[in-house]
Amino acid sequence: QVQLVESGGGLVQTGGSLRLSCAASGRTSALGWFRQTPGTERAFVAAISGDAVMTMYADSVKGRFTISRDNAENMVHLQMNSLKPQDTAVYYCAVDLNGVWGRSPSAYEYWGQGTQVTVSS
Repeated sequence: QVQLVESGGGLVQTGGSLRLSCAASGRTSALGWFRQTPGTERAFVAAISGDAVMTMYADSVKGRFTISRDNAENMVHLQMNSLKPQDTAVYYCAVDLNGVWGRSPSAYEYWGQGTQVTVSS
């Protein structure tokens, strides 16, 4: 069983920055960030491999967001810069224990409760 707790969400103006963090308890491998707005499917944002060597990003955030992890602290972070109103969503972190990882939510076994990010125009 893995528990994930996100933090760092909030309200920011267009062009601003936020840093999301996710604390994991238990064994983790690849970690990902997803986001969701009302009435839409959960969408991939970024993911990082267990050894932090490989990362992947959604095209919509590439160059603006950076995913990183601290394995000593069992945490994953998402640095979000140049935020846009369309980045407004609930952001979730997720863990993959089976080495599948990737862009699909179905590859991840455990999820956090989410943290709201609101970007005002």
